[in-house]
Amino acid sequence: MCRRTGTGASIAADKVPGGWAALCVDAATAAGARRWNDADGPAVSHRLTSAPLPEEILDAWFSGSASSDETDLANIAYLSEIEN
Repeated sequence: MCRRTGTGASIAADKVPGGWAALCVDAATAAGARRWNDADGPAVSHRLTSAPLPEEILDAWFSGSASSDETDLANIAYLSEIEN
């Protein structure tokens, strides 16, 4: 039974080699997923998001980018390492 939580979309997208999806429930999570994890795409819960939230999430997503901070880059490198 589909609950439309966004979790399934995130898991499916993460099966694509080299692709990382992040389950984003708000704009702050979307911005953080881009900045700290260099995620490739947001997964959004249909069940948990009210009408204005998807736009806020996508605005935060598309206006963000990966961090150039050394600690954040080390985190991204670690994620790549454990992916392989």
